[in-house]
Amino acid sequence: MRLFTYYPNPSNKQVTNVGIFKDATQKECIALTEVDANLPASLLEIIASPSSMKRVKEIQGQANLSWKSSDGIAFAPVIPKPEKIVCMGLNYADHAKEGGHDRPEYPSFFMRVPSSLLGHEQPMIVPPVSDKLDYEAELAFIIGKQCHRLTKENALEAIAGYSIFNDGSMRDYQRKTNQWTIGKNFDQTGGFGPCLVTPDELPLGAHGLRIQSRLNGKIMQDSNTEHFLWDVVETLVLISEVMTLEPGDVVITGTPAGVGYARTPPVFMRAGDIIEIEIDGIGILKNPIANETTK
Repeated sequence: MRLFTYYPNPSNKQVTNVGIFKDATQKECIALTEVDANLPASLLEIIASPSSMKRVKEIQGQANLSWKSSDGIAFAPVIPKPEKIVCMGLNYADHAKEGGHDRPEYPSFFMRVPSSLLGHEQPMIVPPVSDKLDYEAELAFIIGKQCHRLTKENALEAIAGYSIFNDGSMRDYQRKTNQWTIGKNFDQTGGFGPCLVTPDELPLGAHGLRIQSRLNGKIMQDSNTEHFLWDVVETLVLISEVMTLEPGDVVITGTPAGVGYARTPPVFMRAGDIIEIEIDGIGILKNPIANETTK
């Protein structure tokens, strides 16, 4: 299944609903509450409820649904306000090398906040205090049940689905401190979408998926999740060793080589650019770049 969160009224970002794509083309969709008004209008609530997930699967299998074009949908972040957004750094050896880092013995972790998120086709924002907005193509996975101290044998049972993330980074702020968090949390810099793809639609652990970033159509990053230093299972074991994960928590798994700041000359995103992140089997996350307007 391919589930997404959207704004029924694009001018009101406080109200969201949940839709489902008909198939992998993502060209047709339907609002779940139009089919069953008893379903939650929150994707977090749906994935946290086995009965709701079962009902959604039944809906997708119905033959008489009035599917509509997905053109014009105002996408929200897949999970608009996750309790935790746990991000990994240096999870591809080639990216560690291009940044001047040795192959790490333990992953780098940092956190994002919900105000940094934006949905598919929504603008990524260049703030007035920096012009160093960089892209990072990343696989995301979303937790479906409370879990702690997972093992390699049961870790994948905790995953509700996978998505795409663009870990937009203000590189000058990221380097003001040894802790990366401040450069990773500017408002509307973390693209998240377009949808949650349930694990049954993908290879086990999302292994072997091609991942690309394209800036204005030019390929900037081109790798594969088989090159993770720590795969999805190992990542879950490490994180849940430390903290309890809850439904709706999001884990971002790191980016491959090819980021803008490591290029000669460096490449940063500017207003009017289009950045796309594509992962096999999940889809394309596309965002225009815009300058911040007065709030």
